[in-house]
Formats: sequence, structure tokens, C-alpha cells
Amino acid sequence: MIFAGVDIGSLTAKAVILSESRVIAESILSTGHNSRLASRKALDEALDLAGIREEQIERIVATGYGRLSVDFPAEKVTEITCHAKGVHSLFPDVKTMIDMGGQDSKAIALGDDGRVIDFVMNEKCAAGTGRFLEVMARALEVALTEFGSLSLESKNPARISSVCTVFAESEVVSRIAEGASKVDIAAGIHSAVASRIYAMAMRIPVREPIVMTGGVAFNMGVQRALEERFGTEIIIPEKPQHTGALGAALIAESRAKSA
Repeated sequence: MIFAGVDIGSLTAKAVILSESRVIAESILSTGHNSRLASRKALDEALDLAGIREEQIERIVATGYGRLSVDFPAEKVTEITCHAKGVHSLFPDVKTMIDMGGQDSKAIALGDDGRVIDFVMNEKCAAGTGRFLEVMARALEVALTEFGSLSLESKNPARISSVCTVFAESEVVSRIAEGASKVDIAAGIHSAVASRIYAMAMRIPVREPIVMTGGVAFNMGVQRALEERFGTEIIIPEKPQHTGALGAALIAESRAKSA
């Protein structure tokens, strides 16, 4: 029996196909301006990689920002539930999950069985998201792929007090004018992001181990800054952007088998 999960985020669409709880194909591509088209392309790409047809899939679960827009038969499940399911399957002992995507961030408290105990989201402000880091990297004229590692070189992080994208960008310009190095400014930005995420996460029961998912998980500067704030190691999955789609596929499988 074959199952699929599709996670349509604001920036990327992901698909995971399972057979006997084992991943046999996965895909990721830019969502672009059309989430319906992106979900279709993500699923089709995963189907091609698996060498199967859509008719062979027993059940599909869609999740994420664009889950209501899919044009194929799929059950819709919230991203909170799907991310928790995916992370628990990879790291059964994890008790806290921090997901940092392109447009929002969330912290999720997990029970011993992987169920969601509580969660909090930052969805009305870009602070603490991939979009925020993208704007800051552009202000520093640094490639986003190099932004995180750059900050690790700092010995004296610049102070960035604002987590509002507009005001933080203005602060970056001011720090540059004051003669601060790009390395120290980058470190200050990542520290500000970590402080924002830490404050958000403290609104739920935070227990170790802690895992970080989403595209921002590739940013080593954010990971290091979060580890300093939480005082513990932050676990990063091998493919941190796929946990939502993985969880969706696992939910499809479990519901089909219990029907």
C-alpha cells in the first residue's frame, strides 16, 4: 500500500510518498504565485521519482498554507499535527519542536506519544522567519546561503534591538555607518532572531530534546544562537523542510489502516 503527504508552504511545496512506512520518493519546489499548481507539481515529481501512478496511492493527506487549494483528492490536516507526526517518527524522544519557515514560525510541545500538547505561532510578523533573514542578508549584501556561517566568525556581535523587519533593516544600516563589520552585524541579527523565537517558545512547556525544522534550519547562525538561548543542543533533521509532508503521509497511512 502506498501513501502520500503534500505540504504546501508559502515559499515551497513538498511531497513525500511512503510504502510500508518507508520513504520511497520526495520532492521540493518553489510554491510561486499558484499554490494549487505547486501542489500538483510537487506530487507529480514525487510520483515520477517513485515510478508509480497517482491511481496507485491509497490515500493522500495535504497540509500547510495551501492545503485547501489542492486539485487532487486529499484529506486536509493542519500543519501543526503533521509536523508533530513527522518529527516524532524521526526523533521519538523529542519533546519540543521549533519550525521556522519562510513566512511564519511556530513552537510545538509534544507528549511522550508524539501528540501535540500545546503550540504557539508567529504568523502576523516576519520577525523570526526566513523572510526576515532574507531581508537582512540583502541589507548586508551577503548571499543568504552564506549568511549563517558568516555570523559564526563573530567575536563581538553588534546589538540589533528590533525584531521588526523595517526597523531592524534601519538598524543594520546604522551599524554599517558606525563601522561595525558584516560578521558582527550578522551575528547580532541571528541573536535577535533567537531571542524572538525563545520568547515565543517560552509560552509553551519547553522540554528537551529540542528539534528545529523548516528552511531556516539550514542557517547555522540561527541554530547556534538558539542553542545559546536554550542552553542545549538543537537537533536538525537531515531534511528539515520535509517533516510536514512526511507527517502528512504517515497520517494518511495510519488512517487508512485503521479504517
